Amino acid sequence: MKQFFKFVFASFVGILLFSIITVLFGVITITGMIASSQSTKEPSENSILILDLSGQLSERAEDNIINQIQGTDKGSIGLDNILTAIKNAKENDHVKGIYIEAGAFSADSYASLQAIHNALIDFKKSKKWIIAYGDTYTQGTYYLASAANKVYLNPQGQIDWRGLASQPIYIKDLLAKFGVKMQVVKVGAYKSATEMFTGDKMSEANREQTTAYLNSIWQNITNDVSKSRNIPAGKLNQYADSMMTLAPQEDYLKTKMVDGLLYTDQVKQLIKKELGIENSEDISQVTVADLQDSNEKEGNKDNQIAIYYAYGDIVDGTVEGLFSQNHTIDAQKVCKDLEKLSDDKKIKAVVIRINSGGGSAYASEQIWHQIIELKKQKPVVISMGGMAASGGYYISAPADWIVAEPTTLTGSIGIFGMFPDMSGLFTEKLGIKFDEVRTNKYSSFGTTTRPFSPEEMAFLGQYINRGYKLFRHRVAEGRKMTDVQVERIAQGHVFSGQDAQKIGLVDQLGGLEVAIAKALKLAKISDHSLHIYPEQPSLMDQLLQESKPKNYLSEQLRANLGDYYEPFALLKTLNHQSAIQARIPYFPNIH
Repeated sequence: MKQFFKFVFASFVGILLFSIITVLFGVITITGMIASSQSTKEPSENSILILDLSGQLSERAEDNIINQIQGTDKGSIGLDNILTAIKNAKENDHVKGIYIEAGAFSADSYASLQAIHNALIDFKKSKKWIIAYGDTYTQGTYYLASAANKVYLNPQGQIDWRGLASQPIYIKDLLAKFGVKMQVVKVGAYKSATEMFTGDKMSEANREQTTAYLNSIWQNITNDVSKSRNIPAGKLNQYADSMMTLAPQEDYLKTKMVDGLLYTDQVKQLIKKELGIENSEDISQVTVADLQDSNEKEGNKDNQIAIYYAYGDIVDGTVEGLFSQNHTIDAQKVCKDLEKLSDDKKIKAVVIRINSGGGSAYASEQIWHQIIELKKQKPVVISMGGMAASGGYYISAPADWIVAEPTTLTGSIGIFGMFPDMSGLFTEKLGIKFDEVRTNKYSSFGTTTRPFSPEEMAFLGQYINRGYKLFRHRVAEGRKMTDVQVERIAQGHVFSGQDAQKIGLVDQLGGLEVAIAKALKLAKISDHSLHIYPEQPSLMDQLLQESKPKNYLSEQLRANLGDYYEPFALLKTLNHQSAIQARIPYFPNIH
C-alpha cells in the first residue's frame, strides 16, 4: 500500500511539474509573440512602404494577443496605423515611395477613406512618389489609388466607378411574420432610424436628407479624384453614368483613369527603375506595422495632448452576446476615463475622436456631463470620423471646437423611443394567453404582451418630447445658439460635415491632425507629446476576457450576412439596449 501511495504521489508531482513547465512555456511563447508583434523595423536605405488595401478598415487598431493566437485578427487594419505609417514614411529619408496594392478592401466610411487620401496627397509634398496597382479597383480603393503619381491595372482588370447609392433595409414585414410589431414614439421629421421597423420604404424627409448627404460625399470624391488625375469632375460623372465599371480595359486608358495596363512583374520592374536598382536586386520593403514608431518624437511629457478614441454604439453598459458589436462607447467606462484625464495635470488638452451613429440617450447625457466637467479643467476638441450623429453629436456639442471631415455624417439632433409589442407572437403564433391583475391604473405599463393604450402612448410622447428639448438645449448651449436656431436645423436632420460647417454645427473641416493642431493652440503650448487613450488592455485582461471566442463567430456571420448583419445584430441585442435612443438612421448602407 505504501508503494502505491508513493507511486500516486510521484505521478501527481510529475503532472504538476509538467503543467507548470507547460504554462511557463506558454507564457514565454505568448510574451515572445507580443514582443514580435510590437517590434518595428527601421527602414533600410532605398525602401518603399507597402500599403496593402485588403481586409476591414476600422477606426483604431487593437493588439489582441488572443485573436493573434487563434488567427482571427487577420484582415483588420486601423485607420490610425495607416495615417501614422504614411506620415512617418514621408519624414523618413530611407523611404523613397509608397506602393499601393488594391484588393478586397472594406472601409467603415468615406470619411476614413478621405483621411487616407489626404495623407497620401500630403506624402507627395515630400517629392516622393506613389505607385498604385490592382487586379480590380473598388470605388473606394480607386479613390485612394487616384492620389498616386501612377495608377496601373491588370490588362483584364476592372474599375468600379458608378457613383454612390444608399439602400436602407426595412424589416417590418419580417417582424410581422413572427407576430412582432414595433411601437414608436419619435421627435423630428427627419428622425428616420425607426423607419426600418415601421415602414417599407423611405419617407420623403429621409429621401431628401439622404440625397443631400450622398451628393455631398460624391462631390468630395469626384473633386478629389479630379485634382489628382486631372480629369474634369463633369467627365467623371459622365463615366459613372456610362457604366464605366463594365467598360473595355482600353477605355480606362483613353479616359485617363489609369496610366497603364500591366502585369505584376512589369509593375515590379517599374518600381525598381524608380528606386534606381537592377532587376536582379530585391526591393527593400516596409509595412504599415513597421512604421508605427519610426521617427516618433517623444516631446515634452509635462505637456501632453490626450487623444481619446470613442467609436461604436453609445451604450449604458457593454452589450454582450453573439451579435454584440466589437466596439462600443460604454458610458460607464468613458466617464471614468475622462475623469482621470481631467485630473491628470500633465495633460493640457484632450482630443476626442468620435465615430458613432449614437445610441442610448441616457448614456449620451452621462458622457455630455463628463465632457462639461473635463472642459472646466482643459480644452476639449472633437475630431469626427465617419459618423458623429445623434448621440454622437450630443457628446460632441459641449466641446470647445469641433473638427469634421467633409464627408462625415453628423447632426441628426433628435430622439425616439421604440418598444416591441409581442402580443401577436404570443397569442396568435404560439397560442399563449395572458390575464392581468393590477393595483393601479398603469401597473402593467411596459409589458410586451399587449400594445400600449392611446393614453400610454400620449404619456410616452410627452416624455420623448422632453428628451428632445433637452438634446436641443444641450446643442444650443454648446454651439452658442438659441433653442429656436437649433430647432431650424434639428428635427433629426443628417448632414455631411461640409454642410454641417455651413450651419454652425461644425467649426472646421479636416482630420485628426487638424484637431490636434487646434488643441495645441487652445492649450497655448508647442513642445508636447501625444498620448493615446483608452490604453490597450494588458495581456492578463485579454486572457481573462471570456467574450473573445464569441467574436470570431460573430465576424464570420458578419462576413456571410453582409448588409443584413447589422439589423439582425440590433434585434439580437435589443433587450439589452435602452428604449430611448438618440441614433442616426441605423444603417445608411452607402456603397
